[in-house]
Amino acid sequence: MNRPARGNRNRNAFNLRGRMLLVGVALGLCSVALVGRAAYVQLVNADFYQRQGEARFVRELPIPTSRGMITDRNGEPVAVSTPVESVWGNPQELLRHPERIPELARALDTPADELMSRLSQRAEKEFVYLKRRINPDQAKAILALNVPGVFSQREFRRFYPQGEAMAHVLGFTNIDDRGQEGLELAFDEWLRGKPGSKRVIRDRHGRIVESIDLVRAAEPGKDLTLSIDRRIQFLAYRELRNALAAHNASSGSVVVLDVATGEVLAMVNLPSYNPNAVAGDKQDAHRNRAVTDLVEPGSTMKPITVAAALNAGKITAATRFDTNPGYMALGKYTIRDHHNYGVLDVTGILTKSSNLGAVKLAEPLPSQYFYEFIKGFGYGSVPNSGFPGEAVGSLREPARWDGLTKATMAYGYGLSATPLQIAQAYAALGNHGRLTTPTFVKGQINEPRQAVKPEIADQVLRMMQTVTERGGTATQAAILGYHVAGKTGTARQAAAGGYARRYTTTFAGLVPASNPRFATVVVINDPQAGSYFAGLVSAPVFRSVMEDALRLMDVPPDDIDTWLAAQARGEARRQASLPQLPAAIQDISEDDSTIPPAMVDAGGGRR
Repeated sequence: MNRPARGNRNRNAFNLRGRMLLVGVALGLCSVALVGRAAYVQLVNADFYQRQGEARFVRELPIPTSRGMITDRNGEPVAVSTPVESVWGNPQELLRHPERIPELARALDTPADELMSRLSQRAEKEFVYLKRRINPDQAKAILALNVPGVFSQREFRRFYPQGEAMAHVLGFTNIDDRGQEGLELAFDEWLRGKPGSKRVIRDRHGRIVESIDLVRAAEPGKDLTLSIDRRIQFLAYRELRNALAAHNASSGSVVVLDVATGEVLAMVNLPSYNPNAVAGDKQDAHRNRAVTDLVEPGSTMKPITVAAALNAGKITAATRFDTNPGYMALGKYTIRDHHNYGVLDVTGILTKSSNLGAVKLAEPLPSQYFYEFIKGFGYGSVPNSGFPGEAVGSLREPARWDGLTKATMAYGYGLSATPLQIAQAYAALGNHGRLTTPTFVKGQINEPRQAVKPEIADQVLRMMQTVTERGGTATQAAILGYHVAGKTGTARQAAAGGYARRYTTTFAGLVPASNPRFATVVVINDPQAGSYFAGLVSAPVFRSVMEDALRLMDVPPDDIDTWLAAQARGEARRQASLPQLPAAIQDISEDDSTIPPAMVDAGGGRR
C-alpha cells in the first residue's frame, strides 16, 4: 500500500488552517462593521433615523377652533358656530378592502362607483374627505360600520337663526368656515380664530393610539356685536315682503340708521336667500342692494336742494316762486309738475313736491357750489361703512354737465346713489347738519363733519314735516303721536336711450321730527299692481316699521296733542257703538249708585 508523501500532508494542513484563518478574519471584519454601523445608527445619526421611524407613525393633526359669535346690539345671537363631524378615510387602507366599499357608499349616500373612483385617484395618499360637516349622529352611524380606514374629526359649521331676514347683512361662510360675503367677509380675520395642532401616534390602520404633545393651542375667534337690532330688522323684512307682494314689485330695500351715531339698526333687501343652505341659490339674490345697487333719488333730493339755496343766502323760507302753468321748456325737453301748483313758497315746494320749484331754487346757484354742497352730504362718495362692495354712486363734476344737468339734479335725476347713501344724507339733516359715517358695529364712534349750518338743517326739517301732513304727498307715512319729516321720490328707471315706463318709489323720513332718532329709507322697484307713487307704495312701509320701532326703543311721542285727540275720537266712537241703556238706568251713574242718599245734595251732585 502506497502512503501519501509527507510533503503533501503538510501542504493540506496548511491550506485548511489558512482557510479557517481567512474565514475568521472575514467574520471579524463583518462583526466590526456591524458594530460600527450600529454605533453610527444608535449614536452618531440617531436623531435622523428616529425621525424617519416616527414619520411613519407620528402625525401632526390640526385642532379645529370655533368662529366667533355675531350678536345683535342687544346680545342676541345672529350667527353661531355649531360642532359637526367630517368623515374621512385612508385610501390605501380602504382599497385593501374593496368588498366594503358598496356598504360604505350607501352610508355616505354616494354612488359606489363614484366613491371607488375618488379613492383610486388618491391611492397614494393617506387622507381623503368622504363627507364633511354632517350631524354627529350621522357620523357615528357611519363609523359604526367598522369599515377599515374610515375615521371622523370635529369641525364647526355656521348657523344663522334669522335666516333670510339678515342674510344680506351677515353673508355666509364656505365649507372651510371662511367668510364669503357680507360682514362674515368684512370681519373674517377677527371672527376666524387660529386653529391649533397636536402631535399623535397612529397605528398602521390610522387609528390614534397616543397623544404625544400639544404643538400649538387653538385660539377661538373673537365675538362681534353689531349695531343691528334684530327686532327692527325683522319688522323691516316683514313689511317689505308684504309690500312687494301687494304691489307685485320686483325688489326692494329698507335702511334704518340711528341719527346721532350713524349706527345701522336695520338693513333689509328682497329678494333674499337662506344663508344656511346657499347651494343652488341664484347669485342675483345675494346682492346687498342697499349698498351695491344705484337708484336715481328722484324727489328725495329736493330737501338737499332747498338746503343748498338757503345756505347760499339766495332765498329765505318766505321766498315765493311762480310755477304756472305747471310745466316749463328747458332746451328740447319739458319739465312738468303733477299738477299746476301756481305760486309756492319754499315749504310749498317740498309739500307739493314741485319739480319746477326745485329747478327755480337751483337756477341762481353756482354750478361748482351746488356740486360741492351735494357731495358734502355723501353723494358720489363711498360711505365707508366697512361693508364689502360699497358703490360710490354717480355725481358728475360741473365740467361734464350739459345745459340740463343742474336743473334735473335739483329734483333727483342725473345722479345716482345707494339707499344707504340717501339714508346717510337724511340722517345729517336730522343731526343738525352733521354727516356721520355709517357703521355696522355697536359703539363704534365716527367723528361727524358739518355738511350744512345747523339752523339751515333744522329749518329744512320743519319744512319736511308738511310732506306727511294734510295736503302733503306722503300722508300715509304719518305716525300717530309723532311728527314725521320726510320726502317721497318717484323716479322712472333708466333704460337704453332714455327712461322706461318703470318706476322706483322711494320714501326717506326722520322721526320724531322734533328730535330725530331714526333716519329710514324705503326703496321699492318696479311696482306693477296698483299705484306706482312713492306716497302710496313706500311711505306705508316706513310708517309700519317706524311705529313698532318707536315703541320697541321707548321713544317718547313729540305730538301728544294729536295722540290725545285721536284717543278722544276713538273713545267717542266706542261709546256711540255701545247699546243704549233704558232711560231710568241712564240717569244713575256707576259711582253714584254706590253712594248713600245722605251724601248726595238736592241737585244730584256729591257734597
